[in-house]
Amino acid sequence: MRTRLLAATLTALAAVSLAACSSSGSSSSKATTAAGSPTTAAATATPSDASTGSAAATPAASAPAATATADGATGAPAGSSPGTDGSAPAKPAPPVDAGLPAKPDADLTGKVVAALNAIDPAIVGGKPDQVVEQARKQCQSMYQFPKDKAKLIELANQHFTSPDHPQGFGPDTAAKINDALRTTLCPSPR
Repeated sequence: MRTRLLAATLTALAAVSLAACSSSGSSSSKATTAAGSPTTAAATATPSDASTGSAAATPAASAPAATATADGATGAPAGSSPGTDGSAPAKPAPPVDAGLPAKPDADLTGKVVAALNAIDPAIVGGKPDQVVEQARKQCQSMYQFPKDKAKLIELANQHFTSPDHPQGFGPDTAAKINDALRTTLCPSPR
């Protein structure tokens, strides 16, 4: 019984995959159905069929059917693609390194270290390379949350710590760090 159910399910999935591949890659096999209408439906055996031993297949209510557009391209099930339900189309996710400035040269590194030392020498703590990496991460946070000052202060307290300040340097110093990075290392927000 399970073998028949599995075989029917695999056959249906193979049919959907084959239909999707053949209609999206070939210009000579344009779909003749209207946009948004299903061109094939996945079929699975129902539980009652498994108990009677019959291998009859029925359209699956839970499996989405592939759809074809007028130009033959296969897409997502009707109603599930962005914009079809009245919502705005989804934006693509930004790259992982969005807002992360390039590693600074020696001159810019000196400016960043000097600006942070002017606020509190414990921020740099004798580790200029480490503090520049923390500053680059904070610049990325500034890019991601350009108007959320509270979030940027929280993130500055996470990025800039020391043995004497394991929870960060506090909100006032964090705001000064953000200002110093805006004037030295961080590119202007979007």
